[in-house]
Amino acid sequence: MGNQLDRITHLNYSELPTGDPSGLEKDELRVGVAYFFSDEEEEVDDRTPSDCGFAKELNAAEEGPFSVSEVEYSAFCCQECIFSKLRENEDLNVYSAKTLLTMCKPGDLLELVATAQAPHWAIYEQDDRVIHLHKGEIRKDSLLEISNGRHGRIVNNRYRYRPLHPDLVMQNAVGHLGLSSEEICWTNAESFAAWCRFGKREFKAGGEAHSAQQQYFLKVHLSGSGVHTLVFRSLEDMIRERRRVDASGILKELSLVNGGKE
Repeated sequence: MGNQLDRITHLNYSELPTGDPSGLEKDELRVGVAYFFSDEEEEVDDRTPSDCGFAKELNAAEEGPFSVSEVEYSAFCCQECIFSKLRENEDLNVYSAKTLLTMCKPGDLLELVATAQAPHWAIYEQDDRVIHLHKGEIRKDSLLEISNGRHGRIVNNRYRYRPLHPDLVMQNAVGHLGLSSEEICWTNAESFAAWCRFGKREFKAGGEAHSAQQQYFLKVHLSGSGVHTLVFRSLEDMIRERRRVDASGILKELSLVNGGKE
């Protein structure tokens, strides 16, 4: 994955805009425009822990914490940090699903991870049950069953928005159980789970008006090749592109945006 990222991020960006509205270095600014694609949640097959990005082979008795090879990110809107996934600032270790259950409280935001897959997010309810968006349906499942080899962590503070009270988080999640495809307005598990916890309409597809004044800056922190920045018109666009990078291991530079216009 790293080699693919290194190759594509060493392209010539001399023709890209270099505006600096959030204090970022001009020579690192990139402009990205995400695109719609189907729900990207993938099932984990019979891969080994090393295939899933873990530093060593694990056995069933091991509970964690474990280290995973991951791309790190931070994101900004109107010069305010709204998202941070940086090892230097937080614990990014993951745990077995069994161990994770001992750490969870109702309303917690959970992330299940494996290399070359977009992370799967869910809201913890209680007694091993989580509510999540999976294959176009909002459903309630066993965390132990859906983990399917993935390890996970609690990510309540990944987004820097003020969270709702746990009772309201659960009300949001439970209130949408059973909805599917044409009835929902989230394009992936992360957007749905984050909306449940924070209640912000920006997590919904088409939930915010696009404007040149409000842009989202996603900083992709790549080992050995510095920090690269992509610009998006909406939070949902930014989430989809970040998840695509996690799933594919390739950082795409898409259409240029100049002053909010293509």
